[in-house]
Amino acid sequence: MRVVMFGFQTWGHRTLQALLDSEHDVVMVVTHPAGEGAYEKVWSDSVAELAESHGVPVLLRERPDDEELYEALKQVAPDVIVATNWRTWIPPRIFTLPVFGTLNVHDALLPAYAGFSPLIWALLNNEPEVGVTAHMMDDTLDAGPIVLQRAVPVGPADTTTDLFDKTLELFGPITVDGLAEIASGRRDFVPQDRSKASFFHKRSEEDIRIDWTWTAEELERLVRAQSAPYPQAFCFHKGRRLEIITAAVSEAVYGGTPGRIFYREGDGVAIVAGAEARRGRSKALLIRSVRTDEGVELPAHDYFRTMGGYLTSHPDR
Repeated sequence: MRVVMFGFQTWGHRTLQALLDSEHDVVMVVTHPAGEGAYEKVWSDSVAELAESHGVPVLLRERPDDEELYEALKQVAPDVIVATNWRTWIPPRIFTLPVFGTLNVHDALLPAYAGFSPLIWALLNNEPEVGVTAHMMDDTLDAGPIVLQRAVPVGPADTTTDLFDKTLELFGPITVDGLAEIASGRRDFVPQDRSKASFFHKRSEEDIRIDWTWTAEELERLVRAQSAPYPQAFCFHKGRRLEIITAAVSEAVYGGTPGRIFYREGDGVAIVAGAEARRGRSKALLIRSVRTDEGVELPAHDYFRTMGGYLTSHPDR
């Protein structure tokens, strides 16, 4: 089939490479201009450079809603559009232009975790698996009929970075296999059960602030979810920002007031956590390593020289 790909960064790069290696004819690529965002510098494999190295025409767009793009798409006459890690709304006249429509590839097991940062949100919520969905695009974001899904398990120590690596390997194969389903003439794709849908917003500074009334289990997942190169979960100690790099759930139960710097356990320092901590029914967050506001990484034993005092959610508390 004649394919136009809308894609960006490493996800788009992997998808485009799979398409170039397939039997399909990639006739045009639409990608975003390179930006200065932190994530763009990390997962920065260039879709434009890969396309150009294979002689595929490239158009740069922040939003695909102009007449020039629409006319260019009509000119190349794609059978199908593939979209992966495309960051802005694609209007109906674009995604319905090809005879077979548009196949969108999203890194979640839809209908759950539509929207943004699905791996982080899924890890926070202790999901047993994550994955990738190839679905037909319709008027509602990430809501069209499912063509294929592939899942991978979430291990007890997995970080979001680990899950990124696992799911990234699925993007190329699920795209090519999804196109094979479309090319076969199959149209009985599975409608999403909207009663099970969830839509998540982009992560922000507030989403990585530690709330010590969360349980130790929830906070340990937050630390793993915000693994490098994502911004680390943070709190404050003596009014200064402190990022938590690695942590675990304590073996012992520690009662008291949430946020109390309490006790050395193994290679970490136990911080009282959980709304029910005062009842002595909660484990603590066992901090193992931190980064100071000066950018210095330290083992917890080296940073917390003495016990006592509190870690807080805000500098003035």
